[in-house]
Amino acid sequence: MADIINAQLANGLSCELPANSPLAKLLKSQRTWVGPDAKARQRILNSAKSVAIVGASPNPARSSYFVGTYLLSSSDYRVYFVNPNADEILGEKVYPDLASLPEVPDIVDVFRKGSDIPSVIDDVVAIGAKTIWVQLGIYNEEAARYGEEQGLTVVMDRCIKVEHARFHGGLHLLGFDTGVISAKKLER
Repeated sequence: MADIINAQLANGLSCELPANSPLAKLLKSQRTWVGPDAKARQRILNSAKSVAIVGASPNPARSSYFVGTYLLSSSDYRVYFVNPNADEILGEKVYPDLASLPEVPDIVDVFRKGSDIPSVIDDVVAIGAKTIWVQLGIYNEEAARYGEEQGLTVVMDRCIKVEHARFHGGLHLLGFDTGVISAKKLER
């Protein structure tokens, strides 16, 4: 007999399905956790004074390096890089873990694979940080719910650089830097 799962539907109802059924697979792939809305994300970014980047890379081709560059040059945040395998990134000291930081960061920005997020949440809780921000393209719904159960504010599958620029005038409303410089008055 096939394994039976209790599938949770978006409307709050649940039903039993064979675990290997196409519908069970589809429901498992659907996102039901959404996290803070845009205004809440803006409040998080506006109230923060420090950001720790877990999984920061000294490789300029990596997105964590680009985000670190942006935060150092375009924000007032105190930025800390966390990577046990690096000593310096962008001229800044790199810490081996969150517990080694000189302060508890307001936001812990995470560049790790989705399966690593629960252990990072444990580290975030252990140091007393309040917000975990998991980068664009990284999503682990169970970890998001676990983080909230631990009392964290969880932002997931969002780029902190894009969101900061969006809320501070660096991006077009749709999230793109149009690069257009013009003296032409916009028609309304």
